[in-house]
Amino acid sequence: MNPTLSSLAAIVAAYLVGSLSFAVILSRLFGLADPRSYGSKNPGATNVLRSGHRAAAMLTLALDALKGYVPVVLALLFAPRFGWGEITVAFVGLAAFLGHLWPVFFRFAGGKGVATAAGVLLGFNPWLGAATLLTWVIIAAFFRYSSLASIVSALFAPFYQLLIWEASPIALAIAVMSLLLIWRHSGNIRKLLAGTESKLGQKAATAAAPGTHGHHGKHEHAKRKGH
Repeated sequence: MNPTLSSLAAIVAAYLVGSLSFAVILSRLFGLADPRSYGSKNPGATNVLRSGHRAAAMLTLALDALKGYVPVVLALLFAPRFGWGEITVAFVGLAAFLGHLWPVFFRFAGGKGVATAAGVLLGFNPWLGAATLLTWVIIAAFFRYSSLASIVSALFAPFYQLLIWEASPIALAIAVMSLLLIWRHSGNIRKLLAGTESKLGQKAATAAAPGTHGHHGKHEHAKRKGH
């Protein structure tokens, strides 16, 4: 196959894989409310955790990271066979990330891309991914804000690449992902400044499973029963 055509096919495939919104898919499988309906309304692992279902949140985190990691690793694996350069690998990673942000299967309403970006970074360079993840863990442990940890990690990732490794197409892809990730957290930045941002693991009051009744519903039911 022509290297250009195979490269485009790989990029499109990566975007389609990235478009799988596991937060929504797993919430449906576990009988949970749609993560786009409560908390931050973001279809991501942190918001799924607000439902109180840790297993669903952990699976969402793992699968969102894998959908960024696997396309990059496969691109690196098949690059010699199809004659792909580093530009193709960089675009494959970026496409998987963009798929999460604007998923074609979910009306282009996606998440913020933290886990998927982490997976892409680990695929590009395991040491870079580990350094960025460590940054996230340190900030999250000290401040208990997932959004703050994500923003700081996004700021540091391009600098890690440039200072420790080198400028390259992959470095450009990382910079684009970081800027988009920070932009997607603009609402969180406003909440952080206002002191209204939810802390890590804080349960959302409206994260009830479909078909369940809240306090008001129970009260009304009791009134009807009394009559």
